[in-house]
Amino acid sequence: MQTKIEIRKERCKGCNICVAFCPKKVLALDSMGKVYVVDESACIGCGLCELRCPDFAIRIRKEAAK
Repeated sequence: MQTKIEIRKERCKGCNICVAFCPKKVLALDSMGKVYVVDESACIGCGLCELRCPDFAIRIRKEAAK
């Protein structure tokens, strides 16, 4: 299984909760204060970022490896 992280930047308010809860440091905030994916291949698909995001700006999907 491969993990795909979808970010809706228009919903992100830059609260940093997703970044703080990510155990693998996959997410960070850019210079505009919006979340972005640093290294998607490091994501373990735990879903903490999606679960904790108060604005529903993150979605985690599991896909079959190609």
